[in-house]
Amino acid sequence: MISDPAAFDRYRHSPNHKTTLWRLFFGTGIVVLFWVVSTAIVLFGGTYALFTWQASKGGAAPAGGMQGFLASHIGILSALGSFAGIWIGLWIAMRWVHAEPLSALLGNSRRVCRPDFLKGLVAVLITSLISEILLYLLEPGISRGTIRLSSWLLFLIPIVALTFLQTSSEEVLFRGYLLRGLAYRYRSPFIWALLPGLLFTSLHWSTNSSAAINACVLASIAAFALLLTLVVYATGNLGAALGAHLGNNLTGFLLISHQASYNSFALFTATPLEGPGWTTTDAVLIAMIGIVSSLLTIVLLLHPRSLLKVAADTAEPAS
Repeated sequence: MISDPAAFDRYRHSPNHKTTLWRLFFGTGIVVLFWVVSTAIVLFGGTYALFTWQASKGGAAPAGGMQGFLASHIGILSALGSFAGIWIGLWIAMRWVHAEPLSALLGNSRRVCRPDFLKGLVAVLITSLISEILLYLLEPGISRGTIRLSSWLLFLIPIVALTFLQTSSEEVLFRGYLLRGLAYRYRSPFIWALLPGLLFTSLHWSTNSSAAINACVLASIAAFALLLTLVVYATGNLGAALGAHLGNNLTGFLLISHQASYNSFALFTATPLEGPGWTTTDAVLIAMIGIVSSLLTIVLLLHPRSLLKVAADTAEPAS
């Protein structure tokens, strides 16, 4: 389905001579540092601020401590906002380590391809609906969430904006900075595609889930990482990957949540994956549903006859 890799070849050769391996490691360290700092500010600063505010009102401390804060509305919004640290780190790394503009990571044209962004978003919303139907057939434990519709509408724009901040930072880091930098140095996809994909997948390990559920989630995430990598390879642009990642996360945050710790804004909640009662057979079926969903999304975005087929970024960078 990817007949002409010219767009990606142009993207992979776009870095300058300062994209050496040690500079890539150093730049990644800068990004991680700012990510950790921003996360720490949210975790400790946000929890302290909430406790202080509750004490000033004469109320009791929020139940659950830091976990209780992160499960609250303001906690989820703050956690999403902490991903701004990745953007700051990437800007510093690109500006001072590689002497390139941050926009160089977005694609050959140095801007997000908007049509492909919308196609990626629509494709994932379609396949997410299909996967939710299959998950419901497996475990029909879906109930109405605790949030009122009026509150959901009130938080809709902030959640969409902050979710885009989160997903875009991850895409620019894993499918932009790391993938582009490694592809510049190495021709083998087992290096430039596999390494960022494995790193991205490993970050989704949950200490609250069983080994079987963790394995099924990681298999689904790995398939999704493959999807995101393929659309970047097909287009030489992050547009479709940005849209697909946004659609995937918005489904979980706003529509049907499968995580008890992130269901405050969801209209519906399903049986949490980190909860008890899941068997090994259930885990295998969940993994298969996730993998099939990603494969179907690949077909929607890359098949020549698909209405959502993405296009190669052949535009020149704007002056």
